[in-house]
Amino acid sequence: MSLPDQSQAALEWRDDAIPVSTRFDDPYFSLANGLDETRHVFLAGNDLPARLRPGFQIAELGFGTGLNLLATLIACGDTPIRYTSFEAYPMSAAEIARALATFPEAEAVAAPFLAAWARGDRKFQLGPIDVDIVIGDARETLPAWDGCADAWYLDGFSPAKNPELWGSDLMAAVGAHTAPGGTFATYTAAGFVRRNLAAAGFAVTRAPGHGHKRHMSHGVKA
Repeated sequence: MSLPDQSQAALEWRDDAIPVSTRFDDPYFSLANGLDETRHVFLAGNDLPARLRPGFQIAELGFGTGLNLLATLIACGDTPIRYTSFEAYPMSAAEIARALATFPEAEAVAAPFLAAWARGDRKFQLGPIDVDIVIGDARETLPAWDGCADAWYLDGFSPAKNPELWGSDLMAAVGAHTAPGGTFATYTAAGFVRRNLAAAGFAVTRAPGHGHKRHMSHGVKA
């Protein structure tokens, strides 16, 4: 499906390589190697790829550069899975390509994704992954979603700078769209985020973070 994007990302570039949102004053990925952080937080935090099986549903808040999608592609082998991401301010294909140049391993598998994105496709097949990027405010689009996730990547901008994406109502929607035994992982250990996820039905655990970040969070839905 090809749709025009109503709101584009507003960017500046740090060291000519790292995209920073001027809307939220926050970088799109870790300054201490974003691909390593994705693997530590979102893959390991959700016990992936060990849990993957045909039809497994990953859902994400904050698509950004697509780095998490590409890390999942590298990890999933030929297992057919589904990947749904909610993004309010999509980057252009050229901006994404520039950002991914920082990560040769991700860049090496990115061409089909970038081609689809440049065409305006937001639903497409990427190897074994059935991808659906839902454009719009997640506070509206997530409650209307008819899917149910086995694993969540909660990857919005910092809760201190983008609290709307971590609020109690949205975290309740995350919980409502999670299968029993489903999981979440996120780089943040902010107290209000952990409380909102606990209220949404998750058993929340604080764990060692990546790089300079002391803690992250992950959890399981009862």
